[in-house]
Amino acid sequence: MERSSVREMSNPGAGIFDSRLGAFARSVASRVRQVGAGALPQRCVLCGDASGNTPLCVPCMNALPALGPACPVCALPSPGAAVCGACLAHPPRVAATLAACAYAFPLDALVQQLKYGRRLALALPLGDALAAAYARAPCDFRAPEVLVPMPLARARQRERGFNQAIEIARVVSRRTGIALCHALARPQDTSAQAGLGRRERQRNVRGAFAAVAPVAGRRVALLDDVMTSGATVDAATGALLAAGAARVDAWVVARALPPGGR
Repeated sequence: MERSSVREMSNPGAGIFDSRLGAFARSVASRVRQVGAGALPQRCVLCGDASGNTPLCVPCMNALPALGPACPVCALPSPGAAVCGACLAHPPRVAATLAACAYAFPLDALVQQLKYGRRLALALPLGDALAAAYARAPCDFRAPEVLVPMPLARARQRERGFNQAIEIARVVSRRTGIALCHALARPQDTSAQAGLGRRERQRNVRGAFAAVAPVAGRRVALLDDVMTSGATVDAATGALLAAGAARVDAWVVARALPPGGR
């Protein structure tokens, strides 16, 4: 599934020849970028020091905002990393949430540059951060069988030209060896979640997702860049569970923290 092109996912009716031609062009461009990265050492986008073939140097990677002890279900701060009261009182549909970092400076700027500045190379350090979080996660985070990137609505993906969750998921898949599966679609063109309150977010994405690949009986990691209210994750999880998924965990690069940390 990882070889499917962005255009195929945005425009499922595209012709076979057109899709193959686009895939070939992307493959060539990817190889050129890889050769260029190896030939020309990069500078860290945060501090300007040499960073080898990645946009972030090791010290800046290590200095990304830590999340601290968090609820294993929703990834919000919780003393002793215990399940928080909110998740005990109203268990969400997602089984667990793995978050690499807190959504704070400078990580928030990196995510914004990836999404809106079209700096696709930033998917590499973001994916590396998430893969590293999985490597050090406690054993109760059961290994998923597939990684499912959060889909964009078709109109938004056509406008942006790519899906940042897919770009990050490709890196995580390579690092962890977990297969990538484009099992979700977002046929409804919903409004952007940014700027909406929690209830508005829930209404905005209700029924927005549909399973488009077999997930029955499988353990799924639903991957996205940022988790804010959890409304989008909840709606997507519902679609995967309705399609028969045995378990759905959320994997996010960053968890947004409400004022006061909770």
